[in-house]
Amino acid sequence: MQLLPGVGPSSAQRILEGMLAESDPLAALVDTPAPPRVGDDWRIFVDMVGHLKSGRAVWPAEIEYCRRWYEPHLDRIHEDSTTRRADLVQLEQIARGYPSRERFLTELTLDPPDATSDEAGAPHLDEDFLILSTIHSAKGREWKSVFLLNAVDGCIPSDLATGTSAEIEEERCLLYVAMTRAKDDLHLLVPQRFYTHGQSARGDRHVYASRTRFIPDDILSLFDKSGWPAASLQPAIAPNTRGVRLDVGAKMRSMWR
Repeated sequence: MQLLPGVGPSSAQRILEGMLAESDPLAALVDTPAPPRVGDDWRIFVDMVGHLKSGRAVWPAEIEYCRRWYEPHLDRIHEDSTTRRADLVQLEQIARGYPSRERFLTELTLDPPDATSDEAGAPHLDEDFLILSTIHSAKGREWKSVFLLNAVDGCIPSDLATGTSAEIEEERCLLYVAMTRAKDDLHLLVPQRFYTHGQSARGDRHVYASRTRFIPDDILSLFDKSGWPAASLQPAIAPNTRGVRLDVGAKMRSMWR
């Protein structure tokens, strides 16, 4: 209500208290006289609330309906309304990937966006080329090239989400969401090993990684496999063609010293 011109905190609080005192809060809102200086904006607001409460706007059309109501106030309140409107449109697109409002709000609370969009400017060498995103935030979006990090068991599926079959199925769906964000190129990165914590900077304690169970061997033929960095065909030590003696023992002692 405070988005409306002429409605301040005291007026909004008075109206809410009147609604809570009635058995039918929506009917109480409809019967509430328009605050002074609000004009037709009050009637439009009440109609919007009634439309949502009636269930005529089903999910996710509710967000579009609210956005259309809010846009005139957005232009009035904010100077950067164009950028904010783009954010709301993007939020509306993300909402389409969720089956219910409750699920959408839950995911948004767990993984809220930490930035807003802006109008594009001249590109620089150190920006505008890489977008880091969680899988949850990527729902409803698409990029030309997508690199999915750590496509290994323990990450996808998470080792904290394998307690039940339903949890594992949810993780599989998340992988599907991540893979289908790619328009032209998709890269699944499978690290060979993970180095353990609690060792020196040059320590070599590690555990080997296993490719995610959601990509079994029988579908590997559908992927192009490559290693990185590319293995060199050159020998690690040049052939001894000049009769130079190489003391391997001395080298090993130097390495372990």
